[in-house]
Amino acid sequence: MAKKFINYNGEILDEEDKIFNIGNRGFKYGDGLFESMRMAKGKLNFADLHADRLQKGMKILKLEGYSQMDAYFLKDKAEEICKRNKISQNARLRLTVFRNAGGFYAPDQNKHAYALEVQPSDSPFYEINGKGLIMDIYKEIPKPINKLSNLKTCNSLTYVMAGIYKAQMRLDEAFILNQNGFLCETISANVFLVYKGQLFTPALSEGCIGGVMRQVVMQLAQKFDLPMIEAQINSDILNEAEEVFITNASKGIQWVMGFNRKRYFNEVSRFLIDKLNKEVK
Repeated sequence: MAKKFINYNGEILDEEDKIFNIGNRGFKYGDGLFESMRMAKGKLNFADLHADRLQKGMKILKLEGYSQMDAYFLKDKAEEICKRNKISQNARLRLTVFRNAGGFYAPDQNKHAYALEVQPSDSPFYEINGKGLIMDIYKEIPKPINKLSNLKTCNSLTYVMAGIYKAQMRLDEAFILNQNGFLCETISANVFLVYKGQLFTPALSEGCIGGVMRQVVMQLAQKFDLPMIEAQINSDILNEAEEVFITNASKGIQWVMGFNRKRYFNEVSRFLIDKLNKEVK
């Protein structure tokens, strides 16, 4: 089996190398954030949007050097690690950025470090899932709404516990509610639904991740004159919606087939994924 390599703070290392010590703040405190990205035909998709979100998140976490993590940096490092792993065209990448410091809850400095991982992908295109997802609501641990809620931080216990629930219930995914009991997101994606011919998604003020693909889909909706509303959404609407789909940067758009006894169509999700693939071409 061929070796796989990562970029650890600018150095190309074997992914099996032991790179963290016991004082690593990402390990101890979840003190960091990450970007999941996709490369198609050797080009990093939506690099500007990923860089913008990453820089804003680092600034909120008071991590120094956020201005260095621009689109050029992301594209350059993505191409470099793909080349080192002999991946020429299509890949999925995860960039984890964490505080490179000592201290306890209060760090002794705010410098950042990063690790970039890559996995090959078969296709340059986003593909709609052939079988729709079966989902339910995870209610045990709601997501809090605060300044960190829109960030993809390394503190992911709510999603881990929802993932355990998903496995126990034999679901494909699970909806997550916010602290007020309204629809927020899913374990790994943002949520969109079609209700009475209009497209809805939870507003950022509801605590959902500020997803790159969420932003892209909203831009596509505007471009093609689809009525689009960011709102506070009661989960009861899942029993009335005509269509539900979820989005993230790795998989694009996935349609939901069922929630409880409700079954959904996938007309809008198919339309949008077709337009999405034309955008990345």
